[in-house]
Amino acid sequence: MPAQGPLQGLGYVGFGSADLDGWRQFGTGLVGLQAVERSTSLLAFRMDDRKQRIVIDRAMPDGTRFFGWEVADAVALDRLGARLEAAQVAVIAEPQTLADNRRVRSLISFHDPAGNRLEAFYGAEIADTPFSPGRSMSGFRTGPLGVGHAVLTVENIDAVMPFYVDVLGFGLSDYIEKPFRAYFFHINARHHSLALIETGKNGMHHLMVEMFSLDDVGQCYDIALGEPERVNVTLGRHTNDFMTSFYAKTPSSFMVECGWGGRDIEPKTWQPFEMKAGPSLWGHERVWLPPADREVARDMRMHAAASGLRAPVQVIDGNYKLVSGTCPWWDGVSGKG
Repeated sequence: MPAQGPLQGLGYVGFGSADLDGWRQFGTGLVGLQAVERSTSLLAFRMDDRKQRIVIDRAMPDGTRFFGWEVADAVALDRLGARLEAAQVAVIAEPQTLADNRRVRSLISFHDPAGNRLEAFYGAEIADTPFSPGRSMSGFRTGPLGVGHAVLTVENIDAVMPFYVDVLGFGLSDYIEKPFRAYFFHINARHHSLALIETGKNGMHHLMVEMFSLDDVGQCYDIALGEPERVNVTLGRHTNDFMTSFYAKTPSSFMVECGWGGRDIEPKTWQPFEMKAGPSLWGHERVWLPPADREVARDMRMHAAASGLRAPVQVIDGNYKLVSGTCPWWDGVSGKG
């Protein structure tokens, strides 16, 4: 359940791009999404049993985007609309033609302080046929956790954060100040469904999709390594959500993070804190960072290694096999020692 507000998860995302062919190859051949041909100007992707999760629209200018946040039902959607209007946020009740295009029952739209188009909806349509991945892989961890997470770049976090926390009801998970300023927010058990990175410019940083198997990520990484300048962040593991992942540059220049092993949290009792160890336990060399910031990030990873920073691997039933032997470190942190 949401920590404070009516939103349940990131239900769908959409991006404007003229390069539908590039997106089709990227989405199916690398990430493993299922392409759904909608028209000559629109390409949709499935990740699970829903009719669509990601939309690429040629009719939208390059660089434009929208984010569909899910609520429980019509009553929750009306209450959210009233809550937004009480906060002096302009709300549009979108026509049924757009709801049909989004494959949902009903939706409203509004904008955050950084100008991002947000949509809230209920009643996502379920497909008649099973999900069929674009390449051989085990699938994506979605369900009540949503698509994954979206990370936005903003001019100033302090100017945007109150909208998401106070108006939309996101809970702060944690934050970092070095090597860049970033804040992470949750609305369900996923560690974060949204993050804001302060870069001095409003934009799209990356979309994370979580795969069921570590091998899915590794094989995806091999595919990406075979394509020039495709890998923007090398394979690594995060300190906050424990995700093992890498980041691939999309045909629209922002990145898709392909990950495995994200942690669950309890939104009602979670206490936010500053992540002083940096964003990654190891790896994640960030090509997109300026050289000076890359050096700071590298130094932080070296410090994490020298201090023996560790975190349990997050697995689901059927996703692991216990081996013989004992682990003094785990016994020590888990209280078994």
